[in-house]
Amino acid sequence: MGEPAKLAKAELHEILFHENGSVTDGNKQNRVTVQFNPETLTVTFSNQTSGGDQRGGGAIQYVGKGTTKLTMDLWFDITVPGPDSAAIQAGDVREATKRVAYYMTPKPVQGKKDKFIPPGVRFLWGTFLFEGIMDSLTEKLEFFSAEGKPLRAMLSVSLTSQSIQYRFNPQGGAQQQAAAGAASAGAAPQQPAKAGDTVQSMSQAAGQQDWKGVAQANKIENPRQVPPGTLVNTSPRR
Repeated sequence: MGEPAKLAKAELHEILFHENGSVTDGNKQNRVTVQFNPETLTVTFSNQTSGGDQRGGGAIQYVGKGTTKLTMDLWFDITVPGPDSAAIQAGDVREATKRVAYYMTPKPVQGKKDKFIPPGVRFLWGTFLFEGIMDSLTEKLEFFSAEGKPLRAMLSVSLTSQSIQYRFNPQGGAQQQAAAGAASAGAAPQQPAKAGDTVQSMSQAAGQQDWKGVAQANKIENPRQVPPGTLVNTSPRR
């Protein structure tokens, strides 16, 4: 009999958002692999509107790009085997959950005095991909040791993107750890494809003329049809 299929685990990756709209990897030391995959993912899409007062008869106006919110529950339990040896040695589940809480901690913005924002976060699980900011985190502690240390925790996590985001990870489960760098075409930032994008249009937008090299480096078989959400490195392989 063959070995059982390896279970794909959900992960949180730190990412950096840039003013030109590109996204790059943050500190890889801050990546988190969940202990237990969430049972459900809830995705909420919202449009930004104004007006629509029935009394005044004003029409509803759409005033922004909209937002997307992802919510889920993550469980951590140090009484069962897991990868977080530090939490097991400390006998406190918060040694594990603090790595998730990292994404709630505002960091100074480089070059902008007195401005702080939380780190960007990419949530990956199988073909599911979401990038945004963690805007809320609720930690529920339960099952305490004789010393009063919490051994189990449920984290209710909410991530928000300032755009309508409906994307997928084209690499899928087994390769999700490498999804952020799947296009091994150099060190330039990767661009997520939007509906209707082609390799040529994405390359031109990035100032790259060699779109054929970009397609080859990213192993895109049909450069005229790039699935929305595909991460494309617009620098061809050197």
